Amino acid sequence: MNISKVKERIESLFYTQDNPSFKAESGITIGTDRDIKKVGYCVNLTVDTVNQAIKEDVDMMVTHHDAWDFVYGMKDACNELLREHGIGHYFNHLPLDDSNFGTNASLAKKLGADLVDRSHTYEGFDCGRICEFNEPIPFTELITRMEDALDEPVKAWRYGPSMIKKVGIVCGGGEGTSLAKEAFDSGCDVYITGEKVLYTIQYAKLIEKNLIIGTHTFIEMPGVEGLADLYEKTFGDQQFIKLNEEHVEVSGNV
Repeated sequence: MNISKVKERIESLFYTQDNPSFKAESGITIGTDRDIKKVGYCVNLTVDTVNQAIKEDVDMMVTHHDAWDFVYGMKDACNELLREHGIGHYFNHLPLDDSNFGTNASLAKKLGADLVDRSHTYEGFDCGRICEFNEPIPFTELITRMEDALDEPVKAWRYGPSMIKKVGIVCGGGEGTSLAKEAFDSGCDVYITGEKVLYTIQYAKLIEKNLIIGTHTFIEMPGVEGLADLYEKTFGDQQFIKLNEEHVEVSGNV
């Protein structure tokens, strides 16, 4: 099966294809003549993940993020490696954040929370979720569930209630205070996102609400896994394997 057919199948899983921004937020960046049998998936397109793909001899990479233009030189380096080894690449960004099997919905499921409402609309995509637990759980228990879901430590600030019922989630770079405000205005006891900045912490403290922050990469990993799982269950013709990403956002290198 060629890469264009795999792309077509992936995108058939999304109901937002009529969004004018869909094509800008997803698509093939590097083509390949290979028959696509083995697909490697991860959150980020980096030199490290491309090298993982080469090592695993995949025919195609599927990532949440394309290489960012502002990580200067990254896109050129990745594309050069992909072309050299004949590996195709497809990314799916905001549509995956929006989807019911994607980043926010999959994290909520791992936390054991039920979806209440879609939230945080951007470019016509709902990039967040408002969720509730059937019964309130201790904030410390929610932290533990987050760390289990992400397989890494998270940062947490308890400025609000010790028991948590309602949760606002914006996976990825939801560090803006306006995003936190939308969650708290919806009655959430805690806001969960993947980027830490001073202003969000100050805001949570000011209004006495809780905050949990994971890392941009691993808070979004459940969504890419959700896409891979759904594709295999729906079509079953390609093997999807997870490509390793380092926990660089929490580990450092010293």
